[in-house]
Amino acid sequence: MIIHLATDHAGLELKNIIKDHLFEKSYDVIDHGAYEYDALDDYPDYIFPCAKAVAKDPMSRGIILGGSGQGEAMAANRIKGCRAAVFYNGPKDIIKLSREHNNANILSLGARFMSQEEIFDIIKLWLEEPFSGGRHQKRIEKLDSI
Repeated sequence: MIIHLATDHAGLELKNIIKDHLFEKSYDVIDHGAYEYDALDDYPDYIFPCAKAVAKDPMSRGIILGGSGQGEAMAANRIKGCRAAVFYNGPKDIIKLSREHNNANILSLGARFMSQEEIFDIIKLWLEEPFSGGRHQKRIEKLDSI
């Protein structure tokens, strides 16, 4: 599976750590930036290319980061075929349900609210949790038809 990564300055250091972690787990990783710290960069410049790549390849997934992950998810969800779920800590059931019921193909993480260890656990859960299909499939089709 290909994992697409993107962030602005708020998640840069963590994105690089996640990238190394995913390489160690034998995932193919494509990094859409940011590549260097710039406090004035704009997350859509990195999130849009990442989201477009995920939408183009239904077998891939995306992990995006920001301070809270909220704006990044809003940007990703503007791309047809993307279903970004936000997580910045809380019950792990949120992650499970994002995959089981919503077939989330992008995980938007709040870098300022989670430790590296917590993020690794959440990414593992999110990558391994299957979409349950069934009654949820028609909802996904409605989302993706707009």
